[in-house]
Amino acid sequence: MKRIFKNNGLSIVLLVCFLAFWAAQAVSGFKVHNQDQILYGRSPLEFLDYLRSGHFWQATGENWESEFLQMGAYVILTTYLYQRGSAESNDPNRAGEFERERKKKPGSWLYRNSLSLAFLVLFLLSFTMHAAGGLVEFNEERSEHGQSAATLGEFLGDPEFWFQSFQNWQSEFLAVLSIVVLTIFLRQNGSPESKKVGATNSETGD
Repeated sequence: MKRIFKNNGLSIVLLVCFLAFWAAQAVSGFKVHNQDQILYGRSPLEFLDYLRSGHFWQATGENWESEFLQMGAYVILTTYLYQRGSAESNDPNRAGEFERERKKKPGSWLYRNSLSLAFLVLFLLSFTMHAAGGLVEFNEERSEHGQSAATLGEFLGDPEFWFQSFQNWQSEFLAVLSIVVLTIFLRQNGSPESKKVGATNSETGD
């Protein structure tokens, strides 16, 4: 067991954190949703019913899509773009070398780009989850106001959906920008996301 944790501790802890915070989201979202239900004179949901609701899946998909967009964009942009001095960038002085390596890499195109493609698929699945859950919640609100149900196309054309997306997307790119720039000047001893403590600010990480 100790060996398993030593070799996989980072993944295990991240998975536990993910499940713990997702469960906390579900419980707190359930309470918020039922507070609104009672406020507007509607019957509160049972917890299992809430887990099948548009409110829960819209919120989940909205956040997952932004995370997978962030990671996919990060993988692709760091393939072609550089930031001198950043621990998160290839060395711009070796740009020609990296380009030659990309062209000589063995394996199929699919395998050589499988990481970015995986993030693209995960983003599209999360985007679909956000849209489907959001549509259910959107139509519940329309029904309460005596309006007819909207189609998926109509919901995707509503500014509410894009407000939900853009407020998360902008924060993801801000987070990536912060680690790219801060790793030029700051250090964290022992972290692979940091340059060595004695490295100069101008030294770029690979």
